[in-house]
Amino acid sequence: MVPDGATVAVAGSGGGLIEPDAVLEAIERRFLETGHPRDLTVVHALGIGARGERGMNRFAHEGMVRRVIGGHWTWSPAMQALAREERIEAYTLPGGSIMLLMREIGAGRPGLFTHVGLGTFADPRHGGGAANERARAAGPLTEVVTIEGRELLRYRPFPVDVGIVRGSDADDIGNVSTAREAADIDVKGVALAAHNGRMAGGRGGVVLAQVQRRVPRGSIPARAVTLPGILIDAVMLAPDQMQTHQHAFDPGLAGLVREAHEPGPSEPLPTGLRAIVASRAADEIAAGASVNFGFGMPGGIPPVLRRRGLLDEIWITVEQGMHNGDLLDGDLFGASRHPDAMTSSLDQFDFYSGGGLDVACLGMAEADAAGNVNVSRLGPNVGGPGGFVDITQNAKKVVFCGFFEAKGLKAAAHDGGLRIDAPGAVRKFVGEVAEISFSGEVARRQGQEVVYVTERAVFRLGARGLVLTELAKGLDLRRDVLERMDFRPDVAEPVAVMDARHFTAAGGATP
Repeated sequence: MVPDGATVAVAGSGGGLIEPDAVLEAIERRFLETGHPRDLTVVHALGIGARGERGMNRFAHEGMVRRVIGGHWTWSPAMQALAREERIEAYTLPGGSIMLLMREIGAGRPGLFTHVGLGTFADPRHGGGAANERARAAGPLTEVVTIEGRELLRYRPFPVDVGIVRGSDADDIGNVSTAREAADIDVKGVALAAHNGRMAGGRGGVVLAQVQRRVPRGSIPARAVTLPGILIDAVMLAPDQMQTHQHAFDPGLAGLVREAHEPGPSEPLPTGLRAIVASRAADEIAAGASVNFGFGMPGGIPPVLRRRGLLDEIWITVEQGMHNGDLLDGDLFGASRHPDAMTSSLDQFDFYSGGGLDVACLGMAEADAAGNVNVSRLGPNVGGPGGFVDITQNAKKVVFCGFFEAKGLKAAAHDGGLRIDAPGAVRKFVGEVAEISFSGEVARRQGQEVVYVTERAVFRLGARGLVLTELAKGLDLRRDVLERMDFRPDVAEPVAVMDARHFTAAGGATP
């Protein structure tokens, strides 16, 4: 059912969220035993796997894949190696745009037309998603179009031969429910693209669904059917299927039970320099705001807001479809225990694209003089942005969070300010970022408010680029900040002193 040369779209997210790994493992086993299927094109919007195993790692064999279009690559170091060594055509695109393109393909429309990705690596003027030389030789996956005087990107459609999805239960006529899953992610878009691709192009596309249980027809309430049986061609039973990589089944993660609305268990407060960044970033969030918190450094902000009594005063969403609840961090980022609402990622990205976010707090690998930020290309490896581009390009305010330097930085809170004992060996404020994941030029044109928060200084996006607006007490502006940047930012007059309470929260520890 998965022929040589097929284009295979896989739904899922990191940490095992709705990951159809039993199907992926079976395809891998067949390849290792027979050499087929080979020369596949694999499409996935978010990271799938457990870094060294599962998920996209199942396809990371030379000859098995020819091209990969991935929104997030870091869950599969083996696939990153194939891309780095030029053994496949490697592309990365915004995760939300990949999901929405699947829907457009399934609807028979001429691709995805959107402003998302303009000015970034997804723009054909910056590579069109090509992430290695083989992909650059093959050409971009996007083009610039103008509609009613407005510049947009068109993500080009392509036939999808196989869609691989997962649910909890399937009945005797193929209806699939995700009611016991921790997220829906993009199963609807992937199934639609593969099923209707067959109808439109006559290429024999199929939808393969992995579920834990088979149940009689009529036992799944119609409202609980996520994928009608008309979309499903084959069902694989996986009785040992885990809800996540860490949970056999937690009804709270599936949104099936609710506790009395009281402050629930929270993530521990951040410590060290991360506490300084989280505390200062939290100042940018006001009661009543619609907020997104990204993976990594921003995960320390919700505990700070909880301690301040503000967490229940904002509305939190993440791209996996969660609304509020106790957000999980780390490898299970994207899941939420006792959420107020759960939607598909398709619906969530539509909400983001239209400007539904007031504030987005995201990580920052490196930034440059123009205000551009890179999170998608770190060293020689393809990283991918996940939902970063879709989120940051549309939020009214963007708060980037990160350490000022990396690799070897030793510093501590001291007397309401900061003491630097050893600088970092890697500069994060560089002359030009390796890849544009966030465009400062586009942000200025759209009138977004952009803040860059580090443990020692705060910057804002101004008319010409970065403007240094705050400095930690105890530091020398020139020695500790300006001379440790590859460019000279504008400097506010006067430069404010960062509030001492941010350093009290740090507890005096290093990162």
